[in-house]
Amino acid sequence: MNTALKHTAVANYRSTSQSAWSTFINWCNGQEKDRFLWLAIGVTGHGCIVTPLTLLAIMFSGNLMFFWALAIGAMAMCLISNLAAMPTKITIPVLFLSLFIDLAIVISCITIAFPISR
Repeated sequence: MNTALKHTAVANYRSTSQSAWSTFINWCNGQEKDRFLWLAIGVTGHGCIVTPLTLLAIMFSGNLMFFWALAIGAMAMCLISNLAAMPTKITIPVLFLSLFIDLAIVISCITIAFPISR
C-alpha cells in the first residue's frame, strides 16, 4: 500500500511592522530597571515643578475651578500609579498623559488670559 504525502507551504510576503503604541510599550517594559528614576521624575518633577507651574497659570488666567480639578486629577493619576508600585508599562504612559493634560491646561490658560480678539 503506497501512501502519497503532499506538503504545502504558504508563503507570506507581507512585512510585519509594530505600531507606534506597541513600540512605546516595549520601550516602557525595557525601562523596568530604571523604575526608581521614573518614580522620582513622576513624583518630584511632576509634583514639584510641573503642577505648581500649571496651578500658577490657572491662577493668572481667572482661577477656573474646572482647571483646578483637571490639574489635581492629573497629579493624582501620576502619584497613585507610582505609590501603587505599578510596572513602568503603566507608570510611564500615565506620566506622559498627565504631562499632556497639564500642557493642555497651560495652553488653555494662555488663550484665556491673552485672547486673540483684542
